[in-house]
Amino acid sequence: EDLRDILTPMAETGKEPIGAMGMDSPLPVLSEKPQLLYDYFQQNFAQVTNPPIDGVREKIVTSSTVFVGNMANIMDPDEKGTAALSIDRPIITNQEMDIIKGLHTPQLKSVVLSLLYPAAGGGRAMEKALDQLFAKALDLVQQGNNILILSDRGVSKDQAAIPALLASAGLHHYLIKEKVRPDVGIILESGEPREIHHFATLIGFGVTAVNPYLALETVTDLAQKNKLHGKSVKEAEHNYLTAAVNGLLGVMSKMGIFTVKSYHGAQIFEAVGIGKEVAEKYFGHITSPIGGIGLKEIAHETELRHEAAYGNTKGLPSGDVYMYHRNGDEPHILTPEAIRLLQRACRTGSYEVYKEYAKKINEPLIRLRDLLDFNYPAGCSIPIEEVESVDSLVHHFRTGAMSYGALSKEAHECIAKAMNALGSRSNTGEGGEDAERFLPQPDGSSINDEIKQVSTARFGVTGNYLIHGSEIQIKCAQGAKPGEGGHLPGSKVDPAIGKTRHSTPGVALISPPPHHDVYSIEDLAELVFDLKNANHNAEINVKLTAGNGVGTIAAGVVKAKADGITISGYDGGTGASPRTSMRHAGLPWELGLSEVQQVLLLNQLRDRVKLEADGKMLTGRDVAIAALLGAELFSFCTGPLIALGCQMFRVCNKNTCPFGICTQDEKLRKRFAGKPEYVMNFMRFVAEDLREIMAHLGFRKLEDMVGRSDRLTQKSFTGNKKADTLSLDAILFRPYTDISVGHRFMKAQDHEMEKTMDMAKLVRMCKPALEDAKKVRAKLFIKNTDRVTGTLLGSEISRRYGEEGLPEDTISISFVGSAGQSFGAFIPKGLTLTLEGDANDYTGKGLSGGKIIILPPKEATFKAEDNVIIGNVAFFGATSGEAFVSGKAGERFCVRNSGATVVVEGVGNHGCEYMTGGTVVILGETGKNFGAGMSGGVAYVLDLDEKRCNTELIHLTDIEKDSEKETLRHLIETHYLATHSRKAEAILARWSAYAPRFTKVIPKEYEAMEAEIEKAMSGGASREDAVRLAYEKKFGKK
Repeated sequence: EDLRDILTPMAETGKEPIGAMGMDSPLPVLSEKPQLLYDYFQQNFAQVTNPPIDGVREKIVTSSTVFVGNMANIMDPDEKGTAALSIDRPIITNQEMDIIKGLHTPQLKSVVLSLLYPAAGGGRAMEKALDQLFAKALDLVQQGNNILILSDRGVSKDQAAIPALLASAGLHHYLIKEKVRPDVGIILESGEPREIHHFATLIGFGVTAVNPYLALETVTDLAQKNKLHGKSVKEAEHNYLTAAVNGLLGVMSKMGIFTVKSYHGAQIFEAVGIGKEVAEKYFGHITSPIGGIGLKEIAHETELRHEAAYGNTKGLPSGDVYMYHRNGDEPHILTPEAIRLLQRACRTGSYEVYKEYAKKINEPLIRLRDLLDFNYPAGCSIPIEEVESVDSLVHHFRTGAMSYGALSKEAHECIAKAMNALGSRSNTGEGGEDAERFLPQPDGSSINDEIKQVSTARFGVTGNYLIHGSEIQIKCAQGAKPGEGGHLPGSKVDPAIGKTRHSTPGVALISPPPHHDVYSIEDLAELVFDLKNANHNAEINVKLTAGNGVGTIAAGVVKAKADGITISGYDGGTGASPRTSMRHAGLPWELGLSEVQQVLLLNQLRDRVKLEADGKMLTGRDVAIAALLGAELFSFCTGPLIALGCQMFRVCNKNTCPFGICTQDEKLRKRFAGKPEYVMNFMRFVAEDLREIMAHLGFRKLEDMVGRSDRLTQKSFTGNKKADTLSLDAILFRPYTDISVGHRFMKAQDHEMEKTMDMAKLVRMCKPALEDAKKVRAKLFIKNTDRVTGTLLGSEISRRYGEEGLPEDTISISFVGSAGQSFGAFIPKGLTLTLEGDANDYTGKGLSGGKIIILPPKEATFKAEDNVIIGNVAFFGATSGEAFVSGKAGERFCVRNSGATVVVEGVGNHGCEYMTGGTVVILGETGKNFGAGMSGGVAYVLDLDEKRCNTELIHLTDIEKDSEKETLRHLIETHYLATHSRKAEAILARWSAYAPRFTKVIPKEYEAMEAEIEKAMSGGASREDAVRLAYEKKFGKK
């Protein structure tokens, strides 16, 4: 499996391998098979505060360079007696390793230390070898050697290698304790590491550089045997190193770390299954919440692998961590038999068959919750007739965020119809939603997703979209790939998806890793408030992923006035995720959920928020355990997909799903055979299963179960030696609290909506326009504590008039002063806001057809074009409308603009990043990294400095067509008429001189697609037909 699904894709494509549908094999500490030590560590990631970065689109700030040698005084690089070898990447080739081994100069002295020890010696022999290694290394450093090479070459039948991570991490911390670590670089020469997570853990725990000699030899062998589609040895090695280094930068980016030097030794991981003694002695007191294995077990696993190597003549085992194989090494939750049973149960309506399925799911020891039993006090059971009904329990269930784009139209709508029929909720995912789904169907049913997700890319997030939800979910992290963005290939962006996402069909779409309007908990509070204004009837939920410190983050989220928090587990399903993230990032939801419950209780915050658990919820037992650990809502993804026909082929990312569920291929979509009744049956079966457990435990209502972790106990003996080293006390801990402290949701947050200018004045003033579409004009003073001005008023327009809004300028309100954050966010067509003054961050966020005009005060003496008049992240996620800004904007201007037309007189760094549509005119300078990730739309920039552009996706050209020049001139003229801009006036006065100074910035892929569309339209096709024809020409008819 490693050879086929990890090494081969890296060597062939130069990219990190992709997987789908999450993890359903055992945690390493629960596996009966020997595991590499790297796998016991999970990567940490940033969410909400100090957010992740995009290491690809923002590589101007990233560096993979490392320095090996004496770095004693980082404040004085020229200090006498210090010297280091600069290497442009931390993964080095076998040839480079040989050169470094030969370094014996007055400044750089390398020495090799062996990692071998007696193979049959067990934990004591390993510990002795480690102590000897550390002592010898210290002696060599004191002798003046400044490059230590840890090598496991020379393994034999009698000599095994100490796990590379254990040896290198232990040595790193030992040298720190001896106060000599800055005097020496550590290079690992090992046949053990092969994939990105291995390199990340090694560098994160102190190795300066890694030579994965066996992986490189394997890549060479694959190329020589022509197993890489014609790649030469040199190309294959280059691709492998590129994939490894970029993958490492991706892991770092999840934590918002820019350079390998900063990541080196940072040990930003959490141990899952490492014993306290090992964690403290060798891994610098790394967090290990459930304890686990010690040197004895580590040595035993090493010995088992060693015996297999020297005693097995059959070659490599197949491996089945990511994919189930019959008679494979690892058990899986979702076996073909379990899938068959669930589908039969859902199609026939048989609860008895469901129970067979549930037994198959609950029996294996794969997840942390499989180590738990229910605690039944004597006489606690009650008749099942006294327990909350199935119809009531299913209201606590919802389907998780699966986007239209990942799922087919048929599957997405089928799930929504099922959940609405149950009185439950489905989730749009990050792909937006077709406005036609907001309306009742001819048969009276509804296919509207009641949960509208707002993700980092803001696809399709309009004011009209937001008002049609009962709940709005802010996705800060996804369990299967926390801290990462996304990439939807152009082949999956068909005309329907392009329309829904407000982008051009056939052009790839990029999702940024962070919300660019959320860099702190205060920013999150602002986004919560923005969305509450966009739909004051909706609950605002924040989705987090279980990880180190998630309890503290959740406490901040509650204080930010979110109404709900979703805790997503690392093993959740996904349409596409890097395998490194899918398996190695985040934690099981059992750890995250219990921590959140405990922290909120201790801070007397629990009763203000609803907690939701998400990640491989498959049976009533899963729901019961989640409830006892603190959840009152439960999210299902994989289960409903299987009910609809999914067979877990795990090809969601390839657009080849043979069941028509995870594909946009029209031929394959015709195979979709799912029905809403199948999903409804699944939900009802889970609810009935839950009722039986509730009756046995003596709970009449689900709300009575929430947080009752005292009704869970850890299994005393599992028969699994590694599992029996664990302690789940941290999960089962129930804080003592005063009786007045609520253990579940009891009181709604006070969002103080009545204090907004909209609620206090604007809605009432604009009643004639709202009710009768009469024109309204007003002028008001505004101050910087007036936040989200115009948004609630705009939501009332959308609620009454839908996507079309009102006629242009029906409501025109002028303000004087300094506007607070999110001025004019999500405002629709028919609403014009004019501001004489300045505005804070997030101006025009999600602009949805409205018009915003900002100009300096009439009495201002400064030059508007030289001064910043609006803050950062203006017009983020705008989908339509117009804006005219007389002055400069801050950083990240028009990020993810997908349809608005905006004129401004200068922007900061990262302008037009991830833009997918619309038009931007900049009458002044831009900051660095302009146009990064820009895949659609057009920007016209005066006197553009090309060095400040990220030209990976964009094409810089002169404006050649007279018609295009005239369109640009008209926009500048409109800008002048709206703002009386002196800069615009000067340009218009000398247009013939200024016109050649404009540069057109257009994405290459978008330009080609638009050319095909224009060609089809010139032949008489409508715009809609031309888009379809252009898409089919590029990707073939589907």
